[in-house]
Amino acid sequence: MNYCRFVLMICLAGFCGTAGADEVVLKNGDRLTGKVKHLVDGKLVLESELAGTVTIEISNVQTLSSDAPIEIHLSDGTVLREQISKSQPGQFSVTGEKALKAQQFDIAAIASINPPAKPVPRWSGDISIGATSTHGNTRTDAVTASANLRKRTEKDRTQLGADYARARQKDPDTGEKVTTEDWWRARAKYDYFFTKKLYGYLDGRYEKDSIAQLDRRVIVGGGGGYQWIESEEMNFSTEVGLASLYEKFDNQTDSSSETSLQLGYHFDKKLAERVKFINDLTYYPSLEQFSDYFLTSTAEIRANFTRSMFTNFKVIFNYDSTPAIDKGSTDTKYILGVGVNF
Repeated sequence: MNYCRFVLMICLAGFCGTAGADEVVLKNGDRLTGKVKHLVDGKLVLESELAGTVTIEISNVQTLSSDAPIEIHLSDGTVLREQISKSQPGQFSVTGEKALKAQQFDIAAIASINPPAKPVPRWSGDISIGATSTHGNTRTDAVTASANLRKRTEKDRTQLGADYARARQKDPDTGEKVTTEDWWRARAKYDYFFTKKLYGYLDGRYEKDSIAQLDRRVIVGGGGGYQWIESEEMNFSTEVGLASLYEKFDNQTDSSSETSLQLGYHFDKKLAERVKFINDLTYYPSLEQFSDYFLTSTAEIRANFTRSMFTNFKVIFNYDSTPAIDKGSTDTKYILGVGVNF
C-alpha cells in the first residue's frame, strides 16, 4: 500500500510540473516544456529543467503555450501581455483574463517575446583639433577644429556639427602677419522616421569665409529621405527636398536669396576594425536656373588608435557657381587632426 501511494505521488508531481510549464510544439512533432525566456531576432530561448537552455528557430515552431502571461510583440506593432495557449498549426491563441474572447494569431507574426529593455538613447559625438607652426625661412601658424554631436532614437535622429580653421603667415619683407585662412561653418539636422527606413527631415547650415569674401551663407531646407542601410558596419541614405539659400559677400552691396532643390546622400563604412570612411554630398540647384547652383561635399578617413582616441584626414569641397567678384568658384579645404570620441 505504501509503495502504491509513493508511485502515485511521483506521478502527480510529474503531472503538476508538466502542467505548470510553458510548452513549445515543433513542426516535426517534438514537444519541449520549460520556461519561455525570450524571442529575439527569430530565435526562441526556452529554459528546460532537463535539457537546460534550448534555442529554437521560430520558423520551426508549430504552436506554443504558456502557464502565465508573457509579453509578445507582433510585427504590426501590437503588444500582447497575456497567457497564451496552443492552437492549430502555425498559430497560437490568447486566453488570458484580460482577453474578452479567444483570439488566434499567426506564429509568423511574432516579432519578439519578452524583449530586453532598449537602452536609453544618449548623445554621442567627437571633437578633433589640429595645429601647425613653422619657424625659419617662413613663419606660419594654423589651427583647425571640428565637433559633432548625434542622438538616435527609435523614431528620430538629431545631428549637430561645426568646423573651424584659421591660418596666418608672416611676410618676410614687412614682418606683418597675413591671414591666409579664416572660415567656419555650423550645421544642424533633424530626421523623423515614419517607417524603419522612410523619414522626413529639416536642416540648416551657416557659413563664413573671410578669404572668399563670404560674409554669410545661410541654408534652410527640408524634405524626405530613405535609409537604405543602417548598421554598425555601414550606413547609406539618400534625400530630396527644397531649400532656401541666402548669400552675402563682403565686396558686393547686394545679397542673393533663392529657392533651390536639395539633393544629397550620406555614406559611411568600416574599411577595417579601426578604420572608417565617411562621405556626404548635397547639391542645391536653383529652381529658376539649374546652372546656378551650390554644391558641398565632405570626405573623411578616420583611424582609431584607442577605443576613444582617433586621427583623421578630412577634405571639404565647396563649389559656388556665382562666387564673390574676383574669386574662384571652387574651395577645397584639407584638415588633419587628432580627436576623441565620447
